[in-house]
Amino acid sequence: MRIGKTTLIGLIGVLVSAAAIGAEDTRQLVKMPEMMQSHMMQNMRDHLLALDELLGLLSKGKVSEAGWVAEKKIGLSSLELHGSSHLGPYMPEGMRIAGTEMHRAASRFAQAAQEADITHTYEAQQKVFEALQGITQNCNACHTAYRLR
Repeated sequence: MRIGKTTLIGLIGVLVSAAAIGAEDTRQLVKMPEMMQSHMMQNMRDHLLALDELLGLLSKGKVSEAGWVAEKKIGLSSLELHGSSHLGPYMPEGMRIAGTEMHRAASRFAQAAQEADITHTYEAQQKVFEALQGITQNCNACHTAYRLR
């Protein structure tokens, strides 16, 4: 029997939800107006879409393009696009630091991708993947410590 991608994703969701039932969520609740919560959630979804896009580009060997996506959609140059200055005042310091570090990591990824596209060395490619993990490490740190709902 072959399981389709949609079925597999649904099954994983059910299993994760079942494991979470009854488990106390110990993450810090960050209170902010509903409109700001929605704004932040949309930003995080946009970041996930950008990560998915850059992974797709990496899988096709388009390292430079992946770097461009990272910088423009997640990196430090994207802060104004995401309205970060409006969200910052509602965030606890640790959340703000994790977010800023995530944006910095995306910019470091863009630089590593540019270098790898020029040098074509194994070491440069390894730096690309190391920088990619730097992005997701900060996402994980924030999502592990904080919640909006």
